[in-house]
Parts: sequence; C-alpha cells; structure tokens
Amino acid sequence: MNPVIGLDVSKGESQVQAFLDKGKPYRKSFKVSHINEGLESLVEFIEGLTAEIGKKPPVILEATGHYQAPIVHYLQERGYLLIIINPLISYKAKSSSLRKVKTDAADAYLLCELYYKEELEPYKSVAFSS
Repeated sequence: MNPVIGLDVSKGESQVQAFLDKGKPYRKSFKVSHINEGLESLVEFIEGLTAEIGKKPPVILEATGHYQAPIVHYLQERGYLLIIINPLISYKAKSSSLRKVKTDAADAYLLCELYYKEELEPYKSVAFSS
C-alpha cells in the first residue's frame, strides 16, 4: 500500500481526504478546523490510518501562504512528512480533469490523485540561525 492524505487548506479549516493506494479512497472526506481540537482530531485520524496499515502516510497540500502555517507547524512538530505543492500544479491537473467540480472535498481528492501521478518532493523547512 502507498497511502496519502490530501488537505485542501482554506482560511481557518481544511478538507481532509485519505487514500490507501492509487484509486482507493479511505473513508469519506471531512473538515478540520485550524484550532487545537481540530488539529488533534486530524492527528488522531492519521494515527488510526497508520495503525491500520502499518505505515505513516505523507500529507499533501497546496501552498496557501499563511493559511497553511498552523497545519504545517503542527504536523511537522509531530514528525509527519509534508508535501507542499505549487497551486499552479494542482490548477493544471484540475483543468485537465473531465470533472469540472470546484468543492473543497473534490480538491482534497484531486490532491491525493496528484500524489500518484507526479514526482513530488517532500517539504523541507528552513531554519535560520543568527
């Protein structure tokens, strides 16, 4: 299995979709808020998936500027592999799709599909020292 979790990040909340493998969505999409309770529920979901399949899935999301900051920080502190993509990559994938649906759930689903189609690099945070 090659699991992944797609997050469609917006102001204050994110839509979550998981895949067990290419073409195999895991459960229904759901929303989490960017406050502690919401982020804790996201981690519980990821840990449940990890326990079920025995492997920590990477998390893929679009770069959204400051909207992504709470999620990136929270998940990085807990050792999750993040893949942050340029929105132009997902826009191109959306425009080539026959489905012209614009919803957060559809976007989270598309991010998971994109993970299997593209060679994407993990996100590396840059630490500055003075």
